[in-house]
Amino acid sequence: MVVAVKVFKKTSPNGKLNVYLGRRDFVDHLKHTDPVDGVIVLEDGYIKGRKVYGQVVVTYRYGREEDEVMGLNFAKEMVLFKEQIYPQARGNDNSDLSELQDRLLKKLGPNAFPFRFTLPQAAPCSVTLLPGDATAGKPLGVAYELKAYVGDSDEEKPHKRSAVAMVVRKVQYAQQDRQAKQPSTLVTKGFTLSSGKLNLEVNLDRDVFYHGEQVDTHIQINNASKKQVKNIKAQIVQHCEVTMVNKHFTRVVAEMETREGCPITPGASLSKVFHLTPMAKNSKDRSVALDGQLKDTDVHLASSTLVANDKGTSDALGVVISYSMRIRLNCGALGGELMADLPFKLLHPAPDSEQGQQQRATQKAAAIDTKKEDIVFEEFSKLRRGKSIDDL
Repeated sequence: MVVAVKVFKKTSPNGKLNVYLGRRDFVDHLKHTDPVDGVIVLEDGYIKGRKVYGQVVVTYRYGREEDEVMGLNFAKEMVLFKEQIYPQARGNDNSDLSELQDRLLKKLGPNAFPFRFTLPQAAPCSVTLLPGDATAGKPLGVAYELKAYVGDSDEEKPHKRSAVAMVVRKVQYAQQDRQAKQPSTLVTKGFTLSSGKLNLEVNLDRDVFYHGEQVDTHIQINNASKKQVKNIKAQIVQHCEVTMVNKHFTRVVAEMETREGCPITPGASLSKVFHLTPMAKNSKDRSVALDGQLKDTDVHLASSTLVANDKGTSDALGVVISYSMRIRLNCGALGGELMADLPFKLLHPAPDSEQGQQQRATQKAAAIDTKKEDIVFEEFSKLRRGKSIDDL
């Protein structure tokens, strides 16, 4: 019984270069980011005195492609790391190879060469803003590509026939202890020409929720005013800040409205629990932010943006994502509305956490096959553009 290890492979259009990656997600651990590492295989006699270069490019698109007229460009492309892969630099003894790279070098032969690129810590995480139905261009957000190409110098523009480009993601995971905080907020509202106040307390069981988990929200309403609460609405709101243009917008990713227990008359109280699950498929709005979409099965809402040492996200780059539970109490046309926003984080479980280990164990169990080799190569699929959320 052998557990198959999946390795992603992509070949240049002329068939002369093959790039192998053991993963497409590279984790930002706040203090450091996993290196982008893999192996490139060259065909015998193809290089002929030229060199092979590799680079990691981040594209920051903050405007629609179809609006780019009169020389306008709503995208910034930056090379974060560039290095010569072949010929290898002198003194490189390959001592920092990963276990998978070492196995690939032994399996693929003498024309295989390793590479290891380190991303800067300030680089933003991958985020895709889902386009509307009429949008056929490239999606907004932050996207990463690993590129390998043949050239006489690193400044030479690569030819498409002798180049390989692979979409990768920079991601963040939840920290180990997600029970550290239990968010809570208390808001009140007074009314003109009327004594007393309406009090609303909102509580969550924890500060961090995993994608696909149900968010249980406990509310306590104490009506010490002379107005009535007509109905209650609970929403999970995704907040997106596009730092390049200093723009902020919100999208509702789950909601529920109820009149149960209403009206809440003067002097009455009500305790209630709302159960909402934030999911991309449940969102009624376009331009909802997703975790850098690679293929349909990978679609999740964008994870909350984390920063080191809780310094806040004011200095973060790219598309900054946060979430809040929003409770609205409707007091009628004259009474207005009382609203409470309670922030929380939405993330994937860390790979070394219990939940992450369970996910990996399920994937490995499905890959066990006595007829398979220890390494299974999968052709690298391109990012599908222009899909609507109903197709996901």
